[in-house]
Amino acid sequence: MKQLIFSTFLFLFSLSLIAEDGSRLWLRFSETNAQANVTVSSRNNRHASTDVARQELTDHWQGQPIELRIDRRLNHLKDGYQIKGNRDRITVSAAQEVGLLYGAYHLLRLQETGADISNLDVTEIPSFDVRILNHWDNLNRTIERGYAGHSLWLWNELPHTLSPRYQEYARANASIGINATVINSVNANPRILTDEYLEKVKALADVFRPYGVRMYLSVNFASPSVIGGLENSDPHNPDVQRWWKNKVNDIYKLIPDFGGFLVKANSEGQPGPHDYGRNHADGANMLADALQPHNGIVMWRAFVYEPEWGEDRASQAYNEFVPLDGEFRDNVIIQIKNGPIDFQPREPFSPLFGALRKTAGMLEFQITQEYLGFSYHLVFLAPQFKEALDSDTFSDGEGSTIAKITDGTLREQKVTAIAGVANIGEDANWCGHHFAQSNWYAFGRLAWNYNLSSEQIADEWIRMTFTDEPNFLEPVKDMMLTSWETAVNYMMPMGIHHIFAWNHHYGPEPWCYIPGARPDWLPRYYHNADTIGMGFDRTVTGSNNVAQYFPPLNEIFGNVNTVPEKFLLWFHHVPWDFKMKNGETMWDNLCYHYNEGMMQVRDYQKVWDRVGHYVDYERFRHVQSRLRTQSRDAIWWRDAVLLYFQTYSRRPIPFHLERPMNDLEDLKKIKLDWKHHN
Repeated sequence: MKQLIFSTFLFLFSLSLIAEDGSRLWLRFSETNAQANVTVSSRNNRHASTDVARQELTDHWQGQPIELRIDRRLNHLKDGYQIKGNRDRITVSAAQEVGLLYGAYHLLRLQETGADISNLDVTEIPSFDVRILNHWDNLNRTIERGYAGHSLWLWNELPHTLSPRYQEYARANASIGINATVINSVNANPRILTDEYLEKVKALADVFRPYGVRMYLSVNFASPSVIGGLENSDPHNPDVQRWWKNKVNDIYKLIPDFGGFLVKANSEGQPGPHDYGRNHADGANMLADALQPHNGIVMWRAFVYEPEWGEDRASQAYNEFVPLDGEFRDNVIIQIKNGPIDFQPREPFSPLFGALRKTAGMLEFQITQEYLGFSYHLVFLAPQFKEALDSDTFSDGEGSTIAKITDGTLREQKVTAIAGVANIGEDANWCGHHFAQSNWYAFGRLAWNYNLSSEQIADEWIRMTFTDEPNFLEPVKDMMLTSWETAVNYMMPMGIHHIFAWNHHYGPEPWCYIPGARPDWLPRYYHNADTIGMGFDRTVTGSNNVAQYFPPLNEIFGNVNTVPEKFLLWFHHVPWDFKMKNGETMWDNLCYHYNEGMMQVRDYQKVWDRVGHYVDYERFRHVQSRLRTQSRDAIWWRDAVLLYFQTYSRRPIPFHLERPMNDLEDLKKIKLDWKHHN
């Protein structure tokens, strides 16, 4: 009876909390009754970014007086800052005005997370120069692989009507150090470069500028012929070169701090230099030459594969770009996905990292969860991002991590950069799932400082977004930190990859067959299940993809006894009875992983229900509903994958594990319209 009364009290208490729709993200700064004492010390203290910094602190700082100081001698900080102070006074110094803004947000983060601010001596230099969000937003306001509603950009209202969310978006990015954005899809519509749309882009750039967020655009390589009236878009055609130079000049007249272009070319049907017998360097360099007088850059995506299926899909980007190493201009950066296939739940790192010794490279993550349950599954991605950043390529000896290659530590680059495919839409909570906000936050924090731990990032985000109550903080943090591994377990453990349903990539469909489809768009190409075993042989007896990795990784990955078990089926076709390190067979281990993932999600449901009274009822119910969906989906994944592969393994699911709840033939009939899945 006492437990019932206590539970009822907690339920009523949660109802008494102010309802939240999630629109404030992690920016729930304390409101002050009296304005804070904030002064600006510089010759020119009337700068938009400085004004924002001063206003944020004036409105929300509850501590000692603060001085914001511009010191051009601190240019080694780039757009970073120094914070020094004691109980009496704090000074924030920076070489650039936007550095003062980042410093202001640092102070507010310390305040909101309960840090000790009595004796501060902080120096922050960002890990990467360009910390950029890639929006896959179309001009009709749909979002490719976006799961939080339609695009933020109201093109029909621009440039004359500005939604207040544009400023809120810029503010959120600035608060975590994101300083750039590509607002349109890599499958770019050429119309984005017309005068009509450039005026709209300018209006957005003007809103973003005070928050230090520079505008970039994805461009369609065929734009000169599609909207420019030229006969072709051949990068060797002087008329095409002239068209791009004139277009770039027009852009910079409208947007003086324009950053440059992002290009997807000769991939998945997009036009590119190959259409004219040219190579990627020819295409990228033409655009780079047009941008160079304005200090603009070209981010040229390495996500390419030939339309005629042939070699191992995981090897194609390496085979196309490594022969061109050294041929790209110094304002071209090759944008490389973290893995060699396509943002799978877990992949080994792309072998392109480290292989391009004379060409700048940058890392591309996917924040939106195209392959990780969309906005329905709670999956905290900081551990995934960290695994990629910390991966040792051995390209320059031991310790040649992807982070150190791309940040300029090991390879000098004119500009360093890192990108994340945005998970932002017009939903009130921005990301479709309250916990998906943490992935936007995590990307920004790691782009600023990749040495931060996943635990520290989760801790900050929970305190700022929900509460610092230990009975909420610790179990929810543990849930977040284990959630990526949990998702890998119930989706594709042990190196299985790309066994999703056709087109939408939400649910399992390892049996999928579409007549006429390219083999490498279908699951069988990747799992290769037969009565002997399953997995993709990428060793010297197979595609020899392992040869693209530096020693000793090529030997480690190529040996079935030394390859990390998390990548076992990525690199090897393994017999069902192969003995794993725990002494169990590969088949039994496969069953254990799927069962464990399912059980872990059930535990998350229990955790969330136990801590629900610390959260307002609106957000509590939303997350509770999402976890219910995730739990059902984990069962769906386990049953579909194990029952399907069991038709090949012909082995029983270990008897001490929970039995499948569905029949395989019934699961094969599911044709999900993900837009209506809830």
